[in-house]
Amino acid sequence: MKKEKFRHSIPSILLFSVAILISFSTFSYAQGETAVPEAAPVQDTATADAAAGDAAASSLGDPAKGKALFNTNCASCHKRYKKMVGPALHGVTDRHDMQWLYSWIHNSSAMIAAGDAEAVAIFEEYNKSVMTNFPQLSETDINNILAYVEQPKPEPAAGVAIKTGDESSESGISNNIVLGILAFVLLVLVAILFLVNKTLNRFAEVNQVPVAEKPKRKPIWEAFVENQFLVLVSAIVFLLAAAYLGFGWMMQIGVDQKYQPIQPIHFSHRIHAGDNQIDCKYCHSAARTSKVSGVPSLNVCMNCHVTISEVAPETATEEYTKEYYDAQIAKLYEAAGWDPATRTYSKEPKPVKWVRVHNLPDFAYYNHSQHVNVAGIQCQKCHGPVEEMEILYQFAPLTMGWCISCHRETNVKMEGNEYYEKIHEELAKKYGIDGPLTAAQMGALECGKCHY
Repeated sequence: MKKEKFRHSIPSILLFSVAILISFSTFSYAQGETAVPEAAPVQDTATADAAAGDAAASSLGDPAKGKALFNTNCASCHKRYKKMVGPALHGVTDRHDMQWLYSWIHNSSAMIAAGDAEAVAIFEEYNKSVMTNFPQLSETDINNILAYVEQPKPEPAAGVAIKTGDESSESGISNNIVLGILAFVLLVLVAILFLVNKTLNRFAEVNQVPVAEKPKRKPIWEAFVENQFLVLVSAIVFLLAAAYLGFGWMMQIGVDQKYQPIQPIHFSHRIHAGDNQIDCKYCHSAARTSKVSGVPSLNVCMNCHVTISEVAPETATEEYTKEYYDAQIAKLYEAAGWDPATRTYSKEPKPVKWVRVHNLPDFAYYNHSQHVNVAGIQCQKCHGPVEEMEILYQFAPLTMGWCISCHRETNVKMEGNEYYEKIHEELAKKYGIDGPLTAAQMGALECGKCHY
């Protein structure tokens, strides 16, 4: 009998290497789990200055009450840290005497007429815009407003560096390296199993030990082809599935439900229609009187944004930051030709190439005014919860079947609706109904109503 010696075989060396690697990776992982003491927070000078500024502002009055008074009386023309119709109010107590401020707020026109140098200078600097007089505000009210506007501008908090799995631990070995070592160990184990199997086969061959061979099985595809019943059933199922999927796919041609294009200027319906509760028909005013709802002109946007040059910090989300929203307002200014520095339309306006979201085929007639004014249908009925949409998308399928279903299910509002008064009486006699009629019963299923 032939014998072989394997004192220095490859599997032995690999097993020894694996043992060392496992020990090393376990030690590294334990080091990575070691708690690292956090550094004590250090108060920077900016925080100290902000605290001092808050204390100085509070000495004037109550900033909380001042905020309410500011929003009611001043916010339409002034901002705290930025010029608007009037100057930025932060630091105004350093620029002017308190008695002068009382007189200016109570009756600025009288001070300009009297030739007060400071009053005339402000009047000339801001394009001779006349400031509203506020004789109803007491000195206490003015002090509260000044306490609010003199609060230091909030600075973004400096973020604390947080270590993640991608960063190095104090042991100098990251988790990625540990995971890499473990993956390498698994590969080595697979290689060892392969080599062990090969070595055993070699032992069996040298010692002439018979190895039982597995019986060969018929390939599954060959067994499938030989079974005629199974082939027939599979063919029928395949044809039915193909017909069903093909018909469903063809029925979706021209249906753009969930279509959500990216616009050249980001417009958040969530902020405008949701948070600020702006009525849909304020911007889409043509929906009341026209076939189409219309795209609002930039003048409609500037009715508000001539005084709103930035969004409130609480408006921002994780996906859309305050800086992003402010940049979109800057795009609007560029398109409208508005210069926020001089507060004038100093540039040529540029058309905004909005991307249409809802688009019916040319052969389908739809009148917004008939549905909005006459039927009294809410915009959300067709356009979905617009007030929750950050980016507008097509909510309904807008197919013929969808419209017909709505006409069959929706009762026409007759109360105080002279448009349908006469036809309602005639149709009520025809159908023997002494109550509301659906749009379908009023003739809304006639082909000529929607198709030319």
